[in-house]
Amino acid sequence: MRVYIPSTLRLLGEACQAGEFGPPPLTAYAVTPALREWYAEGDDEELEYAAMAQAARASVGLLAVDPETARRRVVVACEVGAVPPANGTVELGDARLELRVVVPWSAVAAVHVDAAEAATAVGKAAELWDAARNGDDDAIFALDSCEGEDLMWYATQEIPDLLAAEGPRGGLNG
Repeated sequence: MRVYIPSTLRLLGEACQAGEFGPPPLTAYAVTPALREWYAEGDDEELEYAAMAQAARASVGLLAVDPETARRRVVVACEVGAVPPANGTVELGDARLELRVVVPWSAVAAVHVDAAEAATAVGKAAELWDAARNGDDDAIFALDSCEGEDLMWYATQEIPDLLAAEGPRGGLNG
């Protein structure tokens, strides 16, 4: 099953060095029954995109609590075994699930990262994260605006170079 783990460049660098994402529980996003029911007309590609978009939004929350890392959303696409079904408290359209296992680096299929040019919009959204979660209209607008930025795709063999280029603000050197 393809899952999307929200991250930051700093956390990605730590996972790359450790060879795993953990410790559990890990919040991830996937095409859940709740998401499939909400987007009943969506094909598999659209559903995967919706799950990844929810993970990208969660990445902004991680950036909000780590002001020293590069202001770029990171979503790690991984292939994992069966994921237990939701416990019934999931809202319609929610792609979130909880992984109760360490995810080995070998499960990483690709990484999606904002372009450097998105840092201003993403940084503003991270700054206003708490206000957006509390319903502030301007903050919600800032969060929605950063979602207009496209995430770039990186193959697993490109990740070390991506992290090295980022330096101490979020990569392997940090």
